[in-house]
Amino acid sequence: MTGRFIVFEGGEGSGKSTQAAILADRLDAVLTRQPGGTDIGAALRAILLDTGTVALAPRAEALLMAADRAQHAAELIRPALAAGRHVVCDRYTYSSVAYQGHGRGLDPHRVRDISAWATEELWPDLVVLLDVDPDAAATRLVRELDRFEQAGDEFHRAVRDGFLAQALAEPERWVVIDGTGTVDEVARAVWAAVEPVMESE
Repeated sequence: MTGRFIVFEGGEGSGKSTQAAILADRLDAVLTRQPGGTDIGAALRAILLDTGTVALAPRAEALLMAADRAQHAAELIRPALAAGRHVVCDRYTYSSVAYQGHGRGLDPHRVRDISAWATEELWPDLVVLLDVDPDAAATRLVRELDRFEQAGDEFHRAVRDGFLAQALAEPERWVVIDGTGTVDEVARAVWAAVEPVMESE
């Protein structure tokens, strides 16, 4: 039996990493993230998030994200699903569409196509978007900010719009959850969305 593939998306400070961990624990699923999740991905993540990588061109950024995603799908996600394990992933193709497409000004459709090719059309069973206003989310970031987190208000508003546009275009795969509640409140809303997907096995 093939496992279920659940993806969490959202802007910086939306709480998706926390909720992904909670859900993975509940499902006894493989918990992973992008960029990262493999040794090669970790090296790419260091480049992509480093605040010193200021001269990285948007197209190069998009291609590095896709390279991470290709390795991640081949090395970790597909084998886990084939072995019957559920996989919960913190960010996926949709983040590239939102960040490099809507945020950096690249063609969102071209960005999506690149990642579709990189993953051999591996799509999740469900995308959980935790939606939080960027101004409110910024107050949650109390550590040193990475390169994306430092990108500015206009960038993060465009990223949010990019996520919401994708959710609107594919309602059969996406669920949008208000991420401003408590951790427990959001976790309950997440489970209400995920449970029917799990029961459809």
